[in-house]
Amino acid sequence: MQDVQSLVLNYLPVVIFFALGLALCLAFLVASAVLSPNNPDPEKNSAYECGFNPFDDARMKFDIRFYLVAILFIIFDLEVAFLFPWIFQVDAGNIAAFWSMMVFLGVLTIGFIYEWSSGALEWE
Repeated sequence: MQDVQSLVLNYLPVVIFFALGLALCLAFLVASAVLSPNNPDPEKNSAYECGFNPFDDARMKFDIRFYLVAILFIIFDLEVAFLFPWIFQVDAGNIAAFWSMMVFLGVLTIGFIYEWSSGALEWE
């Protein structure tokens, strides 16, 4: 019984934090719905695209290269996210962390060279 009570006391600030965050979110949503003006006009409800009316269908197909570039960006963005905690391990003298990251960067470099050689980064 003592362990449960200490566990509840240890997590009480976290529960209070989440409850306060949820209450603030709900208060802001209700306040914006109640206090915001709602007077739409045809100009405000018109389609907006770069300052002029859209000239093509919004459901047109995109070239696959846009998706490839987006995937490559996500891959290299994740690489940077993995590098931050790795730096602290290397700074502490962990040699295994250094070599594991070198293997990771090597695999990533091989993938990038493959993408480059297969022409995925070429624009026509």
